[in-house]
Amino acid sequence: MKNVRLPGLPGSAEFMAAYQAALGGVITQPQIGASRTKPGSLNALIVGFYQSLTFRELAPSTQAKRRAILERLREKHGDDRVATLPKDFILRMMSRMKPVTARNWLKTLRPLLDFAVAEGFRADNPTYGVKPPKHKSKSHHPWTQEELAQFEARHPIGSKARLAFALGLYTGQRRSDVIRMGPRDIRNGEIHVKQVKTGVEV
Repeated sequence: MKNVRLPGLPGSAEFMAAYQAALGGVITQPQIGASRTKPGSLNALIVGFYQSLTFRELAPSTQAKRRAILERLREKHGDDRVATLPKDFILRMMSRMKPVTARNWLKTLRPLLDFAVAEGFRADNPTYGVKPPKHKSKSHHPWTQEELAQFEARHPIGSKARLAFALGLYTGQRRSDVIRMGPRDIRNGEIHVKQVKTGVEV
């Protein structure tokens, strides 16, 4: 993908014209792009944040998760001014969510508002001082040697169930990496994988 420099403040007519052009749109007047995104709005901030190094350095899977959260925020509050966004708004939004959802939402919003401060949208980051809700995760029962043997007896070598079992047990990789493994990843009798989350080759 070709990098395109976007001039001006995110949300400005100059910025939006360049942004729409980079997406492949035909812009005859800068006002067309500007009319879609109000300068200083949450929508303008998010558009600019997507182009930031902070966002682009995230793993693709993390980008997708955070983009989904930000797009839902844009749908309901896109025209709200970033400069007047109060801490109470953040607390009120989080109070309506389950603990895990609230933690992910706060984790997504904090760097967005750091970007807002850096770009001059507002003077402070209202997420600071907001504590994520506590969440007690339910631990999974680790299989005993007897249970492992029982599964192997039930699913012979060559079955899909046994293959999935072996890859998960003996590679120790995340599910997102295991499901992408295939014959192409075997070189000289070894499995070579580039992890989705970290980008590390193992």
